[in-house]
Order: sequence, then C-alpha cells, then structure tokens
Amino acid sequence: QVQLIESGGGSVQSGGSLRLSCAASGSTGSGSCMGWFRQAPGKEREGVATIRYSTTTYADSVKGRFTISRDNAKNMLYLQMNDLKPEDTAMYYCVTGPSKYSSGTGFHCTYDTDDYKYWGQGTQVTVSS
Repeated sequence: QVQLIESGGGSVQSGGSLRLSCAASGSTGSGSCMGWFRQAPGKEREGVATIRYSTTTYADSVKGRFTISRDNAKNMLYLQMNDLKPEDTAMYYCVTGPSKYSSGTGFHCTYDTDDYKYWGQGTQVTVSS
C-alpha cells in the first residue's frame, strides 16, 4: 500500500512560481513511474509530468516552465512550477504506478489515469492574472 501526500499549493500571480511536494510512504517499486496530474474545474484530469529513474516527460503546455524531480532517499517527489499562467489553475495530484512496456518505446510512463493505482488527495494551485 502506498500513501501520497501533496503540499505546496497556493495562490500566486501570473508569472510567479510554486514548488509542489509529494511525500510517499510505502514502497513505490523500482522502475515505477511517479508523476503529477491536474484537474481544472469542468475539465478532464490531465497529465502534467512524469519521472522514471532519470527520464522525465512533460505535457506540451508546461514544457520549459515546470520541472519534475524526485529524491529517492527521502521518498519525495517535486514539481517546480515557474512562469505560472492562469490556465495552470487546477487541483494537482501526485501519482505513482507501474511503467508500461512496448516493443518500440521500451519501459515508459504514460498520461493515462488508468495506469496509476495510487493518487494523493490533491493540492490546489490558483494563478491570478
């Protein structure tokens, strides 16, 4: 059983920065994916960033502005968010789940919500213009 607890959300003005943290308890498994999803009011949940070992992926909407990282010794996951925009306003969720395998890509992380068994309770990020 894995428990994920997010923190670091808040309200900032456009152009500001926030750093989200996620504390994981229990074994997430070597080679597993960890990531961040978000959900804005009235919209579907969407993947923001993933990390597996040192391999990271980002949604096009956050590339160059967000950075995902993890500290395995502390069982922590982070999301540094810079140059925030009003469209980044959402509830942000920390997730973990097994990586997927395909012959062309090898082991990789996805943005499919069904691939992530464990979810945190979420932390709210609000960006005002």
